[in-house]
Amino acid sequence: MGDWTSPPRPAKAGRRPGKPAPRGGRGGPRRHDEVVILYGWHPVAEALRNPGRRIRRLLATENGAKRLADAGLDAVNPEIVRPAVIDRLVSADAVHQGLYAECAPLDAPELDDIPADGVVLVLDQVTDPHNVGAIVRSAAAFAARAIVTTNRHSPEATGVLAKAASGGLEHTPVVSVQNLARALEALRDRGFTLVGLDGQGEADLGDLALTAPVALVLGAEGKGLRQKTREICDRLARIDLPGRIDSLNVSNAAALALYVATRAIRQTAVSAVAEATARPPAR
Repeated sequence: MGDWTSPPRPAKAGRRPGKPAPRGGRGGPRRHDEVVILYGWHPVAEALRNPGRRIRRLLATENGAKRLADAGLDAVNPEIVRPAVIDRLVSADAVHQGLYAECAPLDAPELDDIPADGVVLVLDQVTDPHNVGAIVRSAAAFAARAIVTTNRHSPEATGVLAKAASGGLEHTPVVSVQNLARALEALRDRGFTLVGLDGQGEADLGDLALTAPVALVLGAEGKGLRQKTREICDRLARIDLPGRIDSLNVSNAAALALYVATRAIRQTAVSAVAEATARPPAR
C-alpha cells in the first residue's frame, strides 16, 4: 500500500537554489507499427466515438455487434466471431463483453503543449496497469489536462490498462517523458505548482490555497515518491483520513486528490472574484 495519506511527519520540499530548470520530455507521434489492444464495451465504444483513433481491426460477437449498432457505432463494420475467438486473444480473466479492437496509438501532445490552465497528473514510476488505468479513468472524469509518465517504469496504454481506464484514454492525453525531473522543471517553468502527494507532507491537500495550473505528483505503491522527485516539488501534501485505515491505494488517492485540488482551485477563483467585486472603486 502507498503512504500518501499517512499521518504527518516533518518534511520540507522546494526548488534547489541556483539550479536552472531543464527542459521537459516530449510526446508527439507514435510509431506506425505499434498496436493498442482494446476490449470491453467502454474502451471500444469510446475509441469508435473518437475521430482521432484509427481502428485497424474490430471483432465482435453477434451480441456485441448488435450493441454497437443500437448505440449508432456501426460505422466500422466488425468481423463477427464467436466469443471463444476473442477469449483466445485476451488474458484468461479478461471481461471483453464481446468486443475486441486493434488500434493505432493516439498521438500525444508535447509537454509544452499541455494547457496551463488546469490540473495535470504526474506519475513517478507507477507500474501496475490496473492502477494506471483507474487513474486515467479518474483523470478523464475530472477533466485533467494530461497525465505525464515516464518511458520506462510505466505500463503501455493498451490491454489491461485500457480496460481499467474504461474509455478514459480517448479523453486524457498520456505524455511519456524520458526524464521525469526535467519534465517537472519544465512544467514549473510554465507556471505549474508542483504538489507531491506524500504521507510526509507538511499540510493536508485540502488546506492548500491552490490556483491553476497545478501538477499533482504521485509515487508508486509502497515506495511513494522518489527522493529527487520530492526535492523538486514545490509542496508536499498529505491526505488526512478520519478512519482506522490511514492510507489509500494510489488510484484511489489520485481520484481523491483530483477532487480536492479541482475544488480548491474553483474556490480560490470564486473568492478572488468576490474580493474584486467587493473592493470599492478607485477614486
